[in-house]
Amino acid sequence: MAKKVADLLVENLVNAGVKRLYAVTGDSLNPINDAVRRDGRLEWIHVRHEEAGAYAASMDAELDGIGCCMGSSGPGHVHLVNGLYDANRSGNPVIAIATTIDTNKLGMENFQETNIVKLFDDCSKYCAMANTPEQAAHAFQSAIQHAIQDNGVAVVGLPGDVSEAEVEHITTAHKNFYTNSRLIPGKAELEQLVEIINSKKKVMLFCGYGCKDAQEEAMQLSEKLNAPMGYSFRGKIFFDKTSNPYAVGLNGLLGSKSGFKAMQEADLVILLGTDFPYSSFLPEKNTMIQIDHKPERIGRRGKVDYGFAGKIKDTLEALLPMLDKNSDDGFLKDMQKLHNEQEEKYNSYVEAKSKENNIHPEFVASVIDEIAADDAIFTVDTGMSAVWAARYIKGKRNRYLTGSFNHGSMANAMPMAIGAGLSRPDRQVIALCGDGGISMLLGDLMTISQYNIPAKIIIFNNRSLGMVKLEMQVAGYPEWQTDMKNPDFTKVAEAMNIKAWSVDKCQNVKNVLQEAFTHNGPAVVNIFTDPEALAMPPKVEFDQIKGFATSMGKLMLNGQTADAIDNAKSNIKYLKELF
Repeated sequence: MAKKVADLLVENLVNAGVKRLYAVTGDSLNPINDAVRRDGRLEWIHVRHEEAGAYAASMDAELDGIGCCMGSSGPGHVHLVNGLYDANRSGNPVIAIATTIDTNKLGMENFQETNIVKLFDDCSKYCAMANTPEQAAHAFQSAIQHAIQDNGVAVVGLPGDVSEAEVEHITTAHKNFYTNSRLIPGKAELEQLVEIINSKKKVMLFCGYGCKDAQEEAMQLSEKLNAPMGYSFRGKIFFDKTSNPYAVGLNGLLGSKSGFKAMQEADLVILLGTDFPYSSFLPEKNTMIQIDHKPERIGRRGKVDYGFAGKIKDTLEALLPMLDKNSDDGFLKDMQKLHNEQEEKYNSYVEAKSKENNIHPEFVASVIDEIAADDAIFTVDTGMSAVWAARYIKGKRNRYLTGSFNHGSMANAMPMAIGAGLSRPDRQVIALCGDGGISMLLGDLMTISQYNIPAKIIIFNNRSLGMVKLEMQVAGYPEWQTDMKNPDFTKVAEAMNIKAWSVDKCQNVKNVLQEAFTHNGPAVVNIFTDPEALAMPPKVEFDQIKGFATSMGKLMLNGQTADAIDNAKSNIKYLKELF
């Protein structure tokens, strides 16, 4: 039997290290489906929605260096887009195959036709349409190479008749190349960097995801400079540990007062591997250095005085022997004291008494942190569940935490848990979901069931779009259309043959979570949390306080006095942080 283009695609994916692909088969995707079946080396994961497949493939890429998803014809392509945006912005190498109608039908507004290059151009590093077998062969190799080299999404448009055509000889290589070059600032730049750092006494490090492979070196730098260490949300799981004596917390919308104040009061802030997006939380009056392996990122978020291009691990290895030891630990001790006080405040929220059906989400998150495995993988939805993860989930031995931290999409935690569970079947996988997020891709719980993925899905069921509610309140709007009428999530899960529990009393939280975590298979825990629980950022503008008061006043004027009083009671603990 002659080799077909679909067979060549499978060979390229296997040789590049792809283990599985996520797709809903049909139409123009059927030739690839058959090639995967006959080859036998790739696992086909039949998701219920292509967006979930894109998120899962992104998680494969984040953990294993490459992932793959596919969508057939126009609707399947469009469904991929949101998850691919997230993967591309997260720097995850994902190969997306967008199969489409036969070549003789293109350009005629045919049934299910899309313009693949226009559709995917903004969410990919590489996008090409393969209209001939030769083009397809070139595109497969080039797409994979772009994805792994540029750390992002590569899309190949593939008509059904091209997939079924016989392979034709080309000069392009059929394999791909994983390179890992050393990247550090030049000699003169390193000397300048040393001179700046040695001239400052109050230095603060702010570490992002780019420090993932430089955790030891970043710790050595903090030790040598007696520098408090803050971190972004995506970087926190590597450094937010009780074993880290330099940790002072997060900065940004989900941050703490200690993380914010350390950055503001330092003489020198060193941004390490972070593209921190919240410019209003960055300092403007002290000196700021940024080091990143992508120099186009330097200075685009804040008032950076000195920028250096380099991988964090490589740069710190070269830098550390050149620096003087800073023996003054006064600044570090002051920030540690503030951080410890902040942690005590968070713990006091955990201990507060919860009402039935209004369990404090802080308590739930703290219990999860306590009983989860030391090497658990956490995925978190965008929204209030991300707040509780930021405040209460700690790094411990070898934990990993991820979410839609760059794209900021809802509904990501559960499908990311699909990818994590398949990539790391030996580790505990816990998805922290909002009720709004889980509802958007609820059907893919059936994917978890079908493949018996042992992910633990924890639903913070506050019956509202909590983060949106907070946004409206601080802007002075009365909350409206943020309430959610949810299905019984436990019955939905049980109908999909997933073990499930509902928790409406505080005293049952720990026992149920322990049972779910030790259950041999997938599990869903639906916890009724306080819908009025908010979380104030470390820096609050007067206009936001004014807006919160205005929105409460509007509620009262509109006859919702009880709601306004309940809201104030639930959040008085956070409002105290401001004064």
